[in-house]
Amino acid sequence: MTNDILLEANDVSHNFDYDLFKNVSFKIQNHSSLAILGKSGSGKSTLLNILSSLLHPKSGEVKFLGRNLYKIKNKELLKIRREDFGIIFQAHYLFRGFSARENLKISSLLSKKELDYELLEKMDITKVLDLGVGELSGGQQQRLSVARILSKKPKIIFADEPSGNLDQENSKNLMKILFDYVKYNEAALILVTHENDLPNFCDKIYKLENLELKEIK
Repeated sequence: MTNDILLEANDVSHNFDYDLFKNVSFKIQNHSSLAILGKSGSGKSTLLNILSSLLHPKSGEVKFLGRNLYKIKNKELLKIRREDFGIIFQAHYLFRGFSARENLKISSLLSKKELDYELLEKMDITKVLDLGVGELSGGQQQRLSVARILSKKPKIIFADEPSGNLDQENSKNLMKILFDYVKYNEAALILVTHENDLPNFCDKIYKLENLELKEIK
């Protein structure tokens, strides 16, 4: 395995009361992006949770920098989630009762990284930093959530429908920021989306269908 491979899935399978997918395998390197497509219920979000260490697969392994995530001690795994993984959920998971600025500061304290105010300008959220989370629109909350994640400089971004709450202009801007981040940092992006256009900007496209993950680009 070469040093620029960040994440590697080997024969990953999962099921609940029915099979979702079997023997999923792929690798992703620095400065690269991939999209995972599939119809609703195909297991895309479940696979993303497994890749990002949030859900243990029924079989197979996921390696981060050559180490099996599911054989790492919990304390070290939490450190990887906090410092190396950036997970963009469909739900924002912002701290209610706090301002946008306070949400960012909490993330900065946990990751021990300074806030990137240039990034906040690009995300067009500087003017709402002193508003409470409940006062923000859905789109502003989404951009705040992404800014909070990128501020910690993760090695891998796991994004589940990252632009789902945004209008076309803000969606385009957000995805440019994510792709630029991967381009200019030693990082990678794994994207789950229903949108037709976004996957075309990724280096690779996979489709989860009939229990298999197939590369289509």
